[in-house]
Amino acid sequence: MAQKIIIDTDPGIDDAMAIHMAFANPRLDVVGLTTVFGNVTVKQATRNALCLAEMAHYPAAVAGGAAIPLTREPQPPADFVHGPEGFGTLPVMRPARMADTRNAARYLVETCAEARGEIIICAVGPLTNLAAALALDAAITRTAARVVVMGGSAARHGNVTACAEANIWNDPHAADAVFAADWDVTMVGLDVTEKTQCIPADFQAIAVQSPLIGGFLNEATSFYFDFHEAKTGTRSCFMHDPSAIMAITDPELFGFENTPISVVCEGEEIGRTVTGADGRRPSKVAMKVDSDAARRVFVEITGRADAAAGARKTEDGN
Repeated sequence: MAQKIIIDTDPGIDDAMAIHMAFANPRLDVVGLTTVFGNVTVKQATRNALCLAEMAHYPAAVAGGAAIPLTREPQPPADFVHGPEGFGTLPVMRPARMADTRNAARYLVETCAEARGEIIICAVGPLTNLAAALALDAAITRTAARVVVMGGSAARHGNVTACAEANIWNDPHAADAVFAADWDVTMVGLDVTEKTQCIPADFQAIAVQSPLIGGFLNEATSFYFDFHEAKTGTRSCFMHDPSAIMAITDPELFGFENTPISVVCEGEEIGRTVTGADGRRPSKVAMKVDSDAARRVFVEITGRADAAAGARKTEDGN
């Protein structure tokens, strides 16, 4: 039986990579996408999530969520990384579908309660929706199977400041609430996501296998490669959000350590994830990755995206 997941997301180029990878993987049942501010505004995120689902003929519900952080001053969207609309220089796409009438927090609470213990929440954006779900009904710590977070760094380095990763930095108070809650959390942070990189030839290969979805990713990632090349001097990109998906489907690719996590919420180190926090339930933290194998898995699975979408379209008769 396929593993049910909800992806909490701010799409975003690497979000699109992760979502299409998940849609193409027969071992996953993507029940829904919940959206949050971050790479783009939440309005753009919801629109983009609907478009990604439509592109793949995937029936996942989409629920819009938080527009701003819980406490800290909102930060501008990362358009210098993902482009003005979230997918590089590609023009705005207009979905035909409508979002779920529930907000993301209520959708998470109610959907996890309906499938008690069956759904993994995979959060690849700021954790505001998850914190709001905890505030709405703390029982979600028992009804969700577990939580996988793309964010943070155990090694005290960052990608938006010297010590903070972007998703945690965007809403540190929410992140701290998620790590403090009594549920099973896996952190897939910069310790592993920056060790796995793709190059343009990988997306060209995906586009050969899947001209529609792979072609879209190939075009969108050109902007992403430009950003990474300007930053690192190498035309490659880090596999941030896809790594969180692979931590669910292919955990043997990773080496994990168990340690409690807290988040610095004020001052110069705001957004830093701190290991060894006293009195908290230990989180499972990814510290090692077989980066070559992870890259191969991403290319292989995502290369099947058009075939999977075509099969769903045939089943639906549309």
